[in-house]
Amino acid sequence: MSARVPVIAGVGLSDYPKAPHLDAVGHHVLAFQRMLDDSGLEKKEIDGYMTAQGNFAAPDNGGTMAEYLGIDPRYYDGTAVGGSTFELYVQHAAAAIRDGQCEAIVMTYGSDLYTQSGTNPSFGAKQPGEVVPGALQYESPWGNTLIGAYAMAAQRHMYEYGTTSEQLAEIAVACRMHAGLNPNAQYRKPLTVEDVVNSRMIADPLHMLDCCVVSDGGGAILITTEERAKDLKQPPIYILGAAAAQTHWNIGQMPDYTVTAAARSGEKAFAQAGVRPEDIDTVQLYDSFTITALLMLEDLGFCKKGEGGPFVQTGALKLGGALPLNTDGGALSSCHPGMRGIFLLAEATRQLRHQAGDAQVEGAELALACGSGGWLSAMGTVILGRSTS
Repeated sequence: MSARVPVIAGVGLSDYPKAPHLDAVGHHVLAFQRMLDDSGLEKKEIDGYMTAQGNFAAPDNGGTMAEYLGIDPRYYDGTAVGGSTFELYVQHAAAAIRDGQCEAIVMTYGSDLYTQSGTNPSFGAKQPGEVVPGALQYESPWGNTLIGAYAMAAQRHMYEYGTTSEQLAEIAVACRMHAGLNPNAQYRKPLTVEDVVNSRMIADPLHMLDCCVVSDGGGAILITTEERAKDLKQPPIYILGAAAAQTHWNIGQMPDYTVTAAARSGEKAFAQAGVRPEDIDTVQLYDSFTITALLMLEDLGFCKKGEGGPFVQTGALKLGGALPLNTDGGALSSCHPGMRGIFLLAEATRQLRHQAGDAQVEGAELALACGSGGWLSAMGTVILGRSTS
């Protein structure tokens, strides 16, 4: 097999969900150190680096962080599209490895979002009537917020397909079940559907427990060649497919509130990997809100458009079901430090290494990670496997 086959060979997570002892840079550094320990790679071998700012006020831009970590990259990527950034990095890194542009690429992320802002960060939201530049000037006068954007998608899906709040709640319940198996998860107490639909309404029809948590956290992923990985500590996890797509950026420009760009990125990633949705053993999806995960399940082909509600009611998303979702607890219960896409890759890797402990999906051979950036805007889909066949 070609020595230019790209694989994930190292993973590290910083302390989460609450880490007042770390600033954003500290999360980058701790995750990076743990990735080096996990992989056994020497830092001097790293010749590619990727990062995006985790905290808008922190000095963790790519050039600064590369210098801080002691990396002198000959390949660099600072793409930033929100929650799907790190799935796009996998696409870019795999191409760079295949092309011989570098030998060992590391992506890192770090955010002290909870420590800096508590449970209610603004994410750039504007007050009604406030004059703002750019595209937001067409939305801010009406008081639309980040959560409001997702609420519009949920309302439209309910109108088109009869989806119910109880069905959306099944996603939060499955993620909380898995969070109970993760000692680091922010919330571990079991949930019921009734708990979710009876929680405080935030933006109709999304309740408080339909919304992600706010946390601190960071991660690091190493991508290198299959040949180099043979001498490292961990079994290589193969990048079988990786693709990206965007249909809009601002929510007012979304062509169809029930369809995301995951329909396009997923189709391409599956074609690259040569597998089908029914072959996937576990999915790690960006669950910023329950509706985000529901739309992805449909768009990626795990059920037909409009059938996400009945699908999640089958129990398929829970451990022991056909398609365990977010086995670390996801953004809905484990952690969400602002750009969670790197956690999806870390958990997919953990599952395929068969190192997930009580949350292990039995016999997992294929995993899919899909990140969502912006307002259901930019979608990156990655399919990983324990082997290439």
